[in-house]
Amino acid sequence: MKILLAEDETDLADVVSAMLSHSGYTVDTVSNGLEAVEKARGDAYDAILLDIMMPVMDGLAAVAEIRKSGNTTPVLFLTAKTEVDDRIAGLDAGADDYLTKPFAMGELLARVRAMTRRHGQYSPRIVTLQDLTLDTSKSELTCRNSISLAIRETRLMEQFMNNPEIAFSTEELLEKFWLGEDSADADAVWMYISFLRNKLKAVGSSLVISGETGGAYVLTQGVAV
Repeated sequence: MKILLAEDETDLADVVSAMLSHSGYTVDTVSNGLEAVEKARGDAYDAILLDIMMPVMDGLAAVAEIRKSGNTTPVLFLTAKTEVDDRIAGLDAGADDYLTKPFAMGELLARVRAMTRRHGQYSPRIVTLQDLTLDTSKSELTCRNSISLAIRETRLMEQFMNNPEIAFSTEELLEKFWLGEDSADADAVWMYISFLRNKLKAVGSSLVISGETGGAYVLTQGVAV
């Protein structure tokens, strides 16, 4: 799993990053809220950890910007603020949880596990992007007309539609959608990408999935490569 950590206290950022990495997470670290917003726009994360008091853009403004773009990644605030009003402000801005400094590393890990577990629980919904609509409860993709998807196609399509213009490596897709399947490989991913490409054409969407076998794939506007 991939985590974005925004913390301007260098020593704390180093400790938290090392602890998360040791626990098996991949961590990207930034030092202000604006960098966090830019990272969240350019990459997909399983959780975002934000300090509130940061230079350039504080955590409250950063999470508001992240949510404004439609990003639903779980957000945990790390802050020295202890007043109830501050906690309410953080949650109202779009955070999922709140941890007051100083905190125990074990508690931070537990909070991260709980957030990602809740977010990972699949709840059927309708996802819309430009001219394309995905009804996950029906496994149906719609543009000028509609077409049915297999369950794995639906999950993959939802991932791409929730993260347009973001490239996902073959390894990332295997880990997320073929976890534990010994027979899964790059060819299996390519096969499903090919299925989705054909179905995007069938419904008449202007969106395409670009990428080559064994590489990274991205949902974008234009001609597939």
